[in-house]
Amino acid sequence: MAMSRAVPNLAFRRLRGQHSPAEFAAAVRRAAREIGEQVACDARYIGRVEAGEIRCPNYAYERVFLHMFPGLGLADLGFSARETVRGRRPAVSAGAPPPPADTTRNDEESDVLRRAFMTSGSATVAAASLGFGGTAAAIPSPRGTHRIGETEVRAVEEAVRQIRLLDDRHGADGLYKVAAQPLRAAYALLDAGTAARRSTEDRLHAGAGELAISVGWLAHDSGRFDDARSHYAEALATARVSGDAALEAHAFCNTSFLARDAGRYREAVRAAQAGLRAAQPLSSARLLSLLSLREAGAWAGLGDRAACEQSLGRAHTYFARGQADGDPEWMSFFGEPELEALEAHCWSALGDWSRAARHAHRATVLQNPHFARNLALYRAQLASNLAHAGRQDEAAAEARRVVGSLDGVQSSRIRAILTETGRVLAAGAR
Repeated sequence: MAMSRAVPNLAFRRLRGQHSPAEFAAAVRRAAREIGEQVACDARYIGRVEAGEIRCPNYAYERVFLHMFPGLGLADLGFSARETVRGRRPAVSAGAPPPPADTTRNDEESDVLRRAFMTSGSATVAAASLGFGGTAAAIPSPRGTHRIGETEVRAVEEAVRQIRLLDDRHGADGLYKVAAQPLRAAYALLDAGTAARRSTEDRLHAGAGELAISVGWLAHDSGRFDDARSHYAEALATARVSGDAALEAHAFCNTSFLARDAGRYREAVRAAQAGLRAAQPLSSARLLSLLSLREAGAWAGLGDRAACEQSLGRAHTYFARGQADGDPEWMSFFGEPELEALEAHCWSALGDWSRAARHAHRATVLQNPHFARNLALYRAQLASNLAHAGRQDEAAAEARRVVGSLDGVQSSRIRAILTETGRVLAAGAR
C-alpha cells in the first residue's frame, strides 16, 4: 500500500503573506524571543510546514505561533490535532492496514523527547529515553554507494538540537557518553564522502562540527577537560577543512572557555582573539560580544584589570547593538543573564567579590527558568561570591536554594562551585 502524500498547508502559506520563507523564519525567531521561548526556525522549516510535512508543530513552536497570531488556534493555522499526529496510534480493525508512519511520529519533537523533558528526574534517563541510538536522533550509517542527502544531514542537525535542549534542562553529566554515539555516526558519514551535492556536504560538515562542539561541551561541563579539548579541536579542524567561518568562531569560543577553566589563561586570550577574527565577516554583534567576554575572562584570570575592562567595554558595545538574523542558532542561551554572569566571573577572578555578587544576582533575576541548568549555575556562582564577600548568611541561603533546585540537573561544574562555597562558609564559621 502506498504511503499517503503530505497535504500542503495553504492556511499557513497565506499567513506568511509577502514575506520570503527566510524573512518569515526570522519573524518566528523574534516572536520566540519575545516570550522567552527557544526555537531553531529557518527557511527549511517554513518550507516543510507549508509542504505539509509537519502536520502539527512541537509545543515550543505552538506557543510561538499562537503568540504571533492571537485568536487563532492550531486548526486555523492549518495544522492537524495533536492526538491524530503523534503518540497515539488510532485503533486498527482486524485485517486493516496499519496507519501511515507519520501519524505516530513527528521528527521535530517526538513524544519520547517531550516526556523526557517533562518527567525525567535524571539526565541519564532523559538521554536513554531520547534514544540517540535508535529513535529521534538516530543518524543513519553510510551504506555502500548510497548518496548522502537530506535525511542524513537533517538527522545530524536534529541530534545537535536535542543535545542542547537536554543540556539546558539536565546538565552534562548523564549525557556525555550517550551523545558520543551520534558524533561517531556523523563523522562516519563525512568519511564516506558520498554527499549528493556540495550544499549537502557543507551542511554535513557544519552539522558534524557543531555536534563535536556540543559533545565537547558536555565533556567540558562534566569535568572531562582532555576529552573536551579533543572534541573542540576536531570541530576546529572540520571548520578549517570546509572553510566555515561561523563554525570556526564557535570552536574558538569554546576553546577559550575551556582554557580559562583549565587555568591556561594565555591560551584562552589567544583563542578568544582568533574567534573574534573569524567572526568579523559574520553579521552577528552578539557573537562578537560573547567572544569579547571570553577574552575579558581570560585577562581577568591573568590579573590584568585594564585589559579585562577594555574587553568588557567592547562586549557591552557589541551587545547593545541587539540581536540579528545572523546570530548563530547555538547562541540562544546568550542574553542579558549570561552577559551578567560572565561579567560576574571576571570580577570574582579579580577579587572584587561584592561587585561580582551584584552581577551574579542580576543574572539570577533575569534568567528564564526554562534554562534550568544555567539558572542553577548562576545561583551557585552568586552563593560563592557572597561567601567570599563575607556575607555568610546570604551565601548559605543561596546555596540551599541551589541544592533545592537541582532535581534533574547534573553538572559537575555546579557541584564543584557548591563544594568550594561550603569550604569558604566553614572557614568563616571557624
